[in-house]
Amino acid sequence: MINDRLALLRDYPFRRLNGLLKDVEPPRDVEPLVMSIGEPQHPYPDFVTEQLTKHAGLWSKYPPTNGTSEFRTAVKDWITRRYSLPPDIIEADRHVLPVAGTREALFAVALLAVPTTKQRMRPTVLIPDPFYQIYSGAAIMAGAEPVYVPTTEETGFLPDFLALPADQLERAALAYLCSPSNPQGAVASLNQLKAYVRLARDLDFILATDECYCEIYCGAPPPGIIEACATDDGHLRNVIAFHSLSKRSNVPGLRSGFVVGDSDLIMDFARLRQYTGGASPGPILAAATSLWKDEAHVKANRALYRDKFSDAEKIIGSHPHFYRPDGGFYLWLKVGDGEETARRLWASAGVKVMPGAYLSREGGNPPGAAYIRLALVHDRSKTTEALTRLATHIQE
Repeated sequence: MINDRLALLRDYPFRRLNGLLKDVEPPRDVEPLVMSIGEPQHPYPDFVTEQLTKHAGLWSKYPPTNGTSEFRTAVKDWITRRYSLPPDIIEADRHVLPVAGTREALFAVALLAVPTTKQRMRPTVLIPDPFYQIYSGAAIMAGAEPVYVPTTEETGFLPDFLALPADQLERAALAYLCSPSNPQGAVASLNQLKAYVRLARDLDFILATDECYCEIYCGAPPPGIIEACATDDGHLRNVIAFHSLSKRSNVPGLRSGFVVGDSDLIMDFARLRQYTGGASPGPILAAATSLWKDEAHVKANRALYRDKFSDAEKIIGSHPHFYRPDGGFYLWLKVGDGEETARRLWASAGVKVMPGAYLSREGGNPPGAAYIRLALVHDRSKTTEALTRLATHIQE
């Protein structure tokens, strides 16, 4: 008998998009351009292939769940530099754990965090809405009640957990936070991050902060949740952060990232992952170690995204709802009806975009329904072409 919670999962956004467009044909005289999926297409460093080849002999060995000391040290050094942390706040062997990309880890953390009951009732998992679908699926499969917290223009596209009814908030076992946010590109300030941490500790829930877009930004580097802890009380209690190489280094197929945070949570997470079997193979750990040590390719990657956002501003900046996000690589554009716009853009311009409703909760008036999400992941030429076509077909 299949787990009955599986039936509660709605179709993944890309499957829903395929259903929306199944009877729509793009124009035959143009190359179809897909901007619906956030799969980076920028080049990755040559040394990735070199490291995989150099360490190919490790394919014959079972990898350790905790990774290698070289990987953990590279991560510790990177996160300490990136967020100007005190040298002793992160210990490589206590606070860092490699994961097979943030998708796997963001799902597994709900299995770690959600108890059978809290306050003698069903626990809740707090989810910003719109959201990365893994958050919702993880909450449901862990047996929790997903609580969707609107992130709108009025909230600065960040969740206001304190606006929730007391019973939902007090039953919280886990809260997901994404900064820079997907899809809006909003960045939480250091003071906002501190407030989220204090709330997690006051109500004793785990704050899972998804920071996989933190290296793609247009202005100042986004602050991080570990930085917030370091500049507040110096403790990492109740906090765990998620980082990935997929966006930072353009290697989504490498499936490599890490979690960092509360040493007790990391220890329990490692124990859980011994059962789930998500250990990263040796050659991948070696390539990842080199990527976390190198900043040149990250700076080049960030510069290319900045150029594409500047191109977007020139091409569709006159749209009344256009804004340049603080981080990430998406445009979140208010168009009135996201589904209708997606059909029209595919039929008239051959450009595939994601309706915002597919990134929001179902029913009622979901916060994403009036929007479309565009991923600026292609090279500059293709991105410019897609935006130019889109400009003549979006309604103001």
